[in-house]
This record gives sequence, structure tokens and C-alpha cells, in this order.
Amino acid sequence: MKVLLSIKPEFAFKIFDGSKKFEFRKNIFKRKDIRNVIVYASSPVQRVIGEFEIKDILHDDTEKVWDMTKLASGITKQFYDEYFADREKAFAIQIGTIKKYSSPKSLSDYQLNFAPQSFVYVEL
Repeated sequence: MKVLLSIKPEFAFKIFDGSKKFEFRKNIFKRKDIRNVIVYASSPVQRVIGEFEIKDILHDDTEKVWDMTKLASGITKQFYDEYFADREKAFAIQIGTIKKYSSPKSLSDYQLNFAPQSFVYVEL
């Protein structure tokens, strides 16, 4: 089982160029057997561009998560603070091995007719 995450293109591409080692989330998937994330670069790209292994998932107070991830966050502190403004806790998915697809895929390749707001479980 994998999850397909919708990620803004600027951040999705940073994952695959190696400058972003954490993907931040307000909420995380409930299933504990998820080991891989399929990356959907949202509008205007609207394509699945690759996937990565989950190395770890951090969950703690927002400031503690920032302190643990800031050197490889791929985002600014201001963006982070705005994203988590109404939250006390943050999730950070640590990115392991990445695999960029040689040709981007469409959501229909995963039997999806819509882009998920955050994520969707995918069985392959």
C-alpha cells in the first residue's frame, strides 16, 4: 500500500533535486503500513512525477519539528510558520530513497478521477 500526496510543484521538484528532505503535513495517514509516497505535482503541472520511500515520520510540537528539520526543509521559516499557524503539532515525513519517473503519469494511471486534497491510499 502506498499513498499519493498532492504537493505544490515548487516543493515536489525540490524533493527530486534533493534540496527538500522533509514533507510537512498538518495531518498524516492513519495506516501504519505505508512505506512509499507517490508524488502528484498539483496545478499547474497536474502530473505524478515520482515517488519516495518514507525514512521516518516525525511528530512533535511545531517548533521542535522545525528545529529538527530546518536544515533540509526546502522551505522558509516564514512559510512553515504560516502553514502551521493554527496548529500546536506538526508532522514531517522524512524522505528516503527517491525515484523520479522518466515520463510523468496521469492520475488515471492510478484509477483516480480527481486530485486528492491531501492524500489518497493507492493499491498497486
